[in-house]
Amino acid sequence: MKNSPDLQPAAPYNAADYCSTKEAAAVLGVSHRTVQLWVESGTLQAWRTAGGHRRITLESVNRLVEGRRIAIAAHAPPPAAPVASASSTRRVLVVDDDPLMLRLYELEMAGWGMDLNVVKANNGFEALIRIGEERPDLLVSDLNMPGMDGFRMIRTLREDSGSAGMSMIVVSGLDRATIKAMGLPADIPVFPKPVPFGELRAAVEHGLARA
Repeated sequence: MKNSPDLQPAAPYNAADYCSTKEAAAVLGVSHRTVQLWVESGTLQAWRTAGGHRRITLESVNRLVEGRRIAIAAHAPPPAAPVASASSTRRVLVVDDDPLMLRLYELEMAGWGMDLNVVKANNGFEALIRIGEERPDLLVSDLNMPGMDGFRMIRTLREDSGSAGMSMIVVSGLDRATIKAMGLPADIPVFPKPVPFGELRAAVEHGLARA
């Protein structure tokens, strides 16, 4: 049975379990109007705030992403024989809500000569989607982000047996006392902003060696 586009939010309401229409469109790679149509048809579950803005459940977005991934895999041609040098390429997921910072990471890492494939995400929720799609070897993430922040994303990953062992690095403008109080696992290296890229490179090399 299809869901109403104006469901009531689950109680107690947790903002991290929902995203805006714009955020859903960015994650799904479709237009704003397409997301609206999916809500109206019941493909995506959503509710409308008092101000008239729709909030879409992350669960329904995840379900749509996974269904699309399965459909694509079912119709994909057999994989070509791997190129000999392809195994040396390592995938690093960088998460930050600042587009300029993401671009800086990309440029810096491209100059390291480490044959890295840099995947980018704007927040914790989008990062979880990218992890499901890309299976990165290493995560480099900010903590203070809108929607799903880095703390919640890392807790989610650590609770999942499939990603609990992923190598992670945190780069944050928050002070160490706040980071510790918020419960970041002690084994995750933390670097301040502005990013000390020389030290970060060494940590990335170490993290990839562990991956």
